[in-house]
Amino acid sequence: MSITVSSAFDSGNISLVKAEGNVLDLEIKQDAHSDFYQWFHFRLSGVRDQALSLRITNCGSSAYPMGWPGYQARVSTDRETWVQAETSYADGVLTVDVEVDSDILWVAYFAPYSMERHHDLVAAIAELDGVKHRTLGVSLDGQPIDCLTIGEGPLTVWLYARQHPGESMAEWWMEGALEKLVDYDDPVGRALLKRCTFHCVPNMNPDGSARGHLRTNAAGVNLNREWHAPSAERSPEVLCVRNAMDQDKPVFAMDIHGDEAIAANFLAGFEGIPSLTERQSELYNLFANTLERICPDFQTQQGYELSRPGEANLSMSTTQLAERYGCVSMTLEMPFKDHEPLADPLHGWSPERSKKLAHSCLDALHQILPELETK
Repeated sequence: MSITVSSAFDSGNISLVKAEGNVLDLEIKQDAHSDFYQWFHFRLSGVRDQALSLRITNCGSSAYPMGWPGYQARVSTDRETWVQAETSYADGVLTVDVEVDSDILWVAYFAPYSMERHHDLVAAIAELDGVKHRTLGVSLDGQPIDCLTIGEGPLTVWLYARQHPGESMAEWWMEGALEKLVDYDDPVGRALLKRCTFHCVPNMNPDGSARGHLRTNAAGVNLNREWHAPSAERSPEVLCVRNAMDQDKPVFAMDIHGDEAIAANFLAGFEGIPSLTERQSELYNLFANTLERICPDFQTQQGYELSRPGEANLSMSTTQLAERYGCVSMTLEMPFKDHEPLADPLHGWSPERSKKLAHSCLDALHQILPELETK
């Protein structure tokens, strides 16, 4: 039986260039109307008992080529459990070597979070007592931008994820956060809901997610560069969420992402905004230090270069929110590689660990609530 390659499904992305026996040359497709590409997700069939060499040949000119050294692709035979495959990178080619004991193999940049799972998550949470669901708007392809509101407290918290659709760990994190918040047996969740009202947007870029994009929406727009001036024509996803935030102004906000190059979990903040206050910085650092203290899967030593005073990029959500509302906002970055201080050789950074990190983030938020309440 010959090997067949398919990516004609939710979040699929790959093109077959050449096949010679069990050696396949492949290319990642660019995001529509954009030069960005890095996300891949495809299915191989007819592969039982074969040692495959999968060569993705256009990685050298991808969006973040610095992310390939040390990276391990994820593979699965059941689409539930994803493990790391032997992966190497040289001369712009990413090579994945794997021996297969199944007829079918799925290969992905990170464990996918499908739109079907998204709808299942929204449906499961929305039907619970005390949860309000709203469609804040629709994407360019007409998909709903879902928002789940939970809690009755005076502190307004916004959690939003997957502005960059290829960063699928972000929605795994959101699933973990939502599950903790609605778990009546979780004392932290119950306490948070008494003191906070959470507005949760699990997927801000459903079009890019379905299309198999790395970073952009259906128009090829990077949503996390639209927050200063979103428009219905280019970025309705951001426009509808920011409009909702104008009505329910955040005191605390987290934007959930994944990072291609840095092998660790870390935060990025708003240190360069023009209106920065000492109190904002104190609360941001308090959260980061608290999270590092309680969670071995988080650290503060590695991260992005800090912005100079007054030079923050206000087109990004974290800085725009901090400037616009005077809130404590942050971007959480999770790795495509692994959190090196506590690496897992089999699974790497994973959906399960993303969900557990969400639990720790909410634990840290609970610990700093007294300070937020006196903001």
